[in-house]
Order: sequence, then structure tokens, then C-alpha cells
Amino acid sequence: MLATLMYGAGDVRVEDVPDSVVEAPTDALVRVTASCICGSDLHPYHSMPADSGPARMGHEFIGIVEEVGDDVATLRSGDLVVAPFAYSDGTCRFCREGLHTSCEHGGFWDGLPKEGGQAELVRVPLADGTLVKLPVAADSALMPSLLTLSDVYGTGWHAAVSGGVAPGKSVTVIGDGAVGLLAVLSAKQLGAEQVVLMGRHPSRTDLGREFGATDVVAERGEEGIARVRELTGGHGTHVVLEAVGHRPAYDQAYGVVRPGGTISRVGVPQYDDAPVGFDSLFGGNITLTGGPAPTRAYVEQLLPAVLDGTVEPGKVFDRTIDLVDVPEGYRAMDERRALKVLVTP
Repeated sequence: MLATLMYGAGDVRVEDVPDSVVEAPTDALVRVTASCICGSDLHPYHSMPADSGPARMGHEFIGIVEEVGDDVATLRSGDLVVAPFAYSDGTCRFCREGLHTSCEHGGFWDGLPKEGGQAELVRVPLADGTLVKLPVAADSALMPSLLTLSDVYGTGWHAAVSGGVAPGKSVTVIGDGAVGLLAVLSAKQLGAEQVVLMGRHPSRTDLGREFGATDVVAERGEEGIARVRELTGGHGTHVVLEAVGHRPAYDQAYGVVRPGGTISRVGVPQYDDAPVGFDSLFGGNITLTGGPAPTRAYVEQLLPAVLDGTVEPGKVFDRTIDLVDVPEGYRAMDERRALKVLVTP
């Protein structure tokens, strides 16, 4: 089968590898029908040492179940399923609390060295707890929007829910990537009165306005902070959704949050140290929250509006490629020639 491997920074290849197979009674073997490249995939694309590779890539996919292990009870061959970006059993104490990314028996796709969603086949551990059946055909026009349930829509939703977005609240979203744009959509769905999107790419911020942004701020740093405060009567916003993961975005976040507000981070942090003292968080009674989104917890909640067309999160996909063209997909996203790339094996 074909699969995507990253050998080091900037070095992505699609190669023939041994077929994935069912290895455990709780596994399912899924033939991928749609996957994609994530903004978080660009972090190793920029920095992965050559001696760390090759690594299998891809953590968002939809596919058709081909085979199941003897202990799988809820799935059968032929089911169309979506896979969250973390696998989980659905039964441990953390899964029962809706925190599937902390599952006692689960993990993330990059922890399975022989598996990845940017491939033709994937072995899915803990299939009953992980996979969600979809009530459509694999060629449905809804496929791009359904695929966002794997990660970016659920992550944007998690940012907004964790941040306490509610009717009447003001929100700043930092980042105009797919997660940031879907954080805008989520904030609007949750009733935010004002949604300020901080982004510099008009094609993306235009989509952000379509999703519900009331204001767009292209400036960064102190200039950007001043502009957001100008738009909010000098106070800043109740909630800040940080969807980038770099230190300047964090600094911007505590610069635009109002006293008593909340910063919700879902951009994978590319730093370990950041201010939490009096001038950043403590003095203003600022709450810091967020983390890896347990997207499995949100699929059933978000699915109906996708199925009936009430929301179209799949609009974040602006390019579709074949699996063999994945290296060009990485280049296009890295060079900002594409927002999010859909991959059809």
C-alpha cells in the first residue's frame, strides 16, 4: 500500500509499505477514502531532525471498514467511519468524562509507528471506542465537512467550549488557519456577540467573516493588541481562542484578554516557557485553559448540523490532491498557497 512518510524537515515522501493488518481483537482495518494535511503537520515539517525519521503521517481520515477483530462489537465490514485524531477505548474514567485524549489505554496516531491517515489503509486500535459510523455514502458531497469532525472543527469547538464562549460574550480568535476559522464558526454557534479574528490573509479572513467574525485585525504584536482593545472599548475580549501554537500568539493572547477573561489554547505549543506572572495572567485574574481537543467527545453533537447543511466547516478545504501528490500538498500549505489540503487516496 502507499503511505506518507516524513524523513526530516521539508522531506515528505509517498512510498510503498507493507499493508496494515488487524493485529489485536479490538482492531479495525480501514481503507481510507478521504484524509488531509493538518497545520500541526507543518511543525515537524519545519523542525524534524533527519535522525528522527522516517515517521508515518496523517491523523485525520474517513474510510470504509474492511475487517474487524473478534472483539469489535459495533462495526462491521462496509461501514463508513470517521476517526478522531486520537484513538481511545471510550470506557475508561477519562473517556467517560469526555477527555478522550487522556484515555488510559489510547494514544495519538504518531505513537503508532506503522500507521497514519495519509495512506491507503490504517489499522485502528480500540475501534469500538474510536470510530464513529457515518450515515452517508463515501462519495457524499458532505465529505469535506464530515472530515473536519476528525480534528479541526472539533478542535475549534473545544477551544470555544473550554473558553466559556456564551451568548453576549466577546471573543478574539488568533490565527486564520483552519482551526482558527472553525473556532470563529464555533464561537458564533455558541452565541458570541463580537468575534474578532486576528489574521493577515484576505482569502482566509473573508471566510472567517462568512463563518461569523464581526471584525478582522491584520496587525500583529503591540499594534494588533492596541487595535483589538480599540474595538472593545479599551478592555479586550472576554475570551481569547489561540489557534497558532507559537509564542508570539500566546503573548498576543494575554495582551487582548480583558480582566477576568479566559485564554483557551488549542494551537500545539512550540514553546515550553511563557509568562504567567502578574503582568500577564495573575494580575488580571486571567484563566488559562485548552489543550488537545477530545474531538471524539464532540462528534455526535456536531454531526447533525453538518448532515443537514446548517454549517459547512468543509469550506476550509481549498485544494484537493491525490495521495501521490501529498509532498506538494505540504509545500502548498507551508507556502500559504493552500489553507487546508484534502487528500483522496
